[in-house]
Amino acid sequence: MESRPFPAADVLDPSDRRPEITHALDAWLALQERFALDPMRAVELLNEHGAAPTALRALGAEVDPRAVAGARKLLRGAGAVAVPYSSNAYPARLRALVDAPPLLLVRGDASALGAPAVAIVGSRACTAYGRAVARHFASELARAGLVIVSGLAYGIDAAAHRAALDAGGRSVAVSACGIDRTYPAEHRGLASKIAASGALVSEFPPATHPRREFFPLRNRLISGMSMALLVVEARERSGSLVTARHAANQGITVFAVPGPIDAATSRGTNRLLREGAWVATEPADLLAELGSSAASPAEQHARGVDDRGRAILDALRDAPATRDELARRLGASAAVLALPLLELELTRHVEEDRDGQLRVVASRSEL
Repeated sequence: MESRPFPAADVLDPSDRRPEITHALDAWLALQERFALDPMRAVELLNEHGAAPTALRALGAEVDPRAVAGARKLLRGAGAVAVPYSSNAYPARLRALVDAPPLLLVRGDASALGAPAVAIVGSRACTAYGRAVARHFASELARAGLVIVSGLAYGIDAAAHRAALDAGGRSVAVSACGIDRTYPAEHRGLASKIAASGALVSEFPPATHPRREFFPLRNRLISGMSMALLVVEARERSGSLVTARHAANQGITVFAVPGPIDAATSRGTNRLLREGAWVATEPADLLAELGSSAASPAEQHARGVDDRGRAILDALRDAPATRDELARRLGASAAVLALPLLELELTRHVEEDRDGQLRVVASRSEL
């Protein structure tokens, strides 16, 4: 998905000194400070009153000029911007959550938060096998055009972020601390690389230190901004399982990589499979499921046909084909073709029959 800049009113930049921008940003920062740990209440207020200044007035609350000035300074120092809940730049998948954050603070490209994405999570103390699997999935999914979302933690998270970047793709890292901080600190370099093409995002006020209770909140955003969740390795008591529960509650498909029955790092993933998660043994498993997911009418209308899509349509006009046959015709892997095929199916240019044959629906005049 091509990134497009948002209008200035949609993304509040702390380096913009215009009074109207400063006034709006201060109100949103004040609302964030008050409701960062009670986002459901914030959503109720915002749905009723529309924006932070109105919501604060309804509460009889005032903005503390010194507190918000300090927050603005930290945001400027971090090179971060603010994306309010009421903004057109706010990702639609997150806005659908009953506990959506009132404000997102972002380093990097805010449009990455709303792009087609898959979350990859797993054990911090992962095995060499788990790290290799995470890199393989992240690399192939990134090459297919998907943003890889994770939590910047040691182990599986870091492997997924790095593989997406190494493949020339984009990644989004969700933090359980202020956007002006990096946790763990050893991942500062990785965080900078992620922000250069994708985004770092936090719902917590600047200067917030990571705390144990913040990570479950962080995890709901990892799943919430994704189309599917992949758990690579997880122990029986694992934050990855919390993310999987969030995903299931959010209606997001959960995939798990099966592992040895005697491995501690696979007990959580094998449990997810027993409880109904989808088996993932190759990236095409996720891409095939995403191809059956429905997009909103607005998303369908916005998607055009790019060069890869035209190549697929031209190949299918000669004769219908299965996904594997189409890959052989075009000399590409099924994983690389999966995302453009998904877009063609969602825009009703291509359909798949009961025998797995892909056929062209649209005529050339419709392109």
